[in-house]
Amino acid sequence: MLADAEQITVLTGAGMSTASGIPDFRGPQGVWTLDPEAERVSTLSYYLSDPAVRKAAWQRRTWSPVFSAEPNDAHRALADAERSGRLRAIITSNTDGLHQLAGSTNVIELHGNARRWRCESCRRTGPMTEMLERVQAGEDDPNCPACGGIVRATTILFEENLDPEVIDAAVAAASDCDVFLAVGTSLAVYPAAGLLPLALRSGARAVIVNAEETDYDHYAWAVIRERIESVLPRLLADEASAEPAP
Repeated sequence: MLADAEQITVLTGAGMSTASGIPDFRGPQGVWTLDPEAERVSTLSYYLSDPAVRKAAWQRRTWSPVFSAEPNDAHRALADAERSGRLRAIITSNTDGLHQLAGSTNVIELHGNARRWRCESCRRTGPMTEMLERVQAGEDDPNCPACGGIVRATTILFEENLDPEVIDAAVAAASDCDVFLAVGTSLAVYPAAGLLPLALRSGARAVIVNAEETDYDHYAWAVIRERIESVLPRLLADEASAEPAP
């Protein structure tokens, strides 16, 4: 099926990066499963109104595995598939930037990117490493160097709407593919979860690679439970080496 596909769209979730040392959120060992209070630092109203929440958020960023993580074999396999010309787009709910570090360029980030900061007032942005250096130097809640405003990651927080242009790009990629490959996602959070049925309605076949069952498994052409970093390179290597359909 992958060999016959002219356009493959991939949706990736937290399970994509667990092999890189980044825990997921809702799994048995997920960040929010083990520490429900962690959700407060990802909620807009708490973050903007409570300096203690911001200080906690900055401390979490200093030891977050995101900034030391490296792409795993699954990220690299997707980058190789993109270079082959068969991958239409990667849609991801992850904010770790590992797809780009692996070499992928057509990445649609539904929830933004944790590797950059943004001022809530003047909208100035920059690399997150700038702010982390200030925190490590002793600042517990670094403000914007331009206007003194509240600084945050360029990620979508709870209580925020997703970027309409990003959603439009994701919908277009899901609507215009032969195969929709969902990798490491529970398919439980919308609007990302709605992209798979959209692809099906548009005529695509779906393949789900995930450790746990999802509500959409019975709609998929295939469901694969193997480790993502092991199986995805094999699947895409088979696709890359196969002869095109006549």
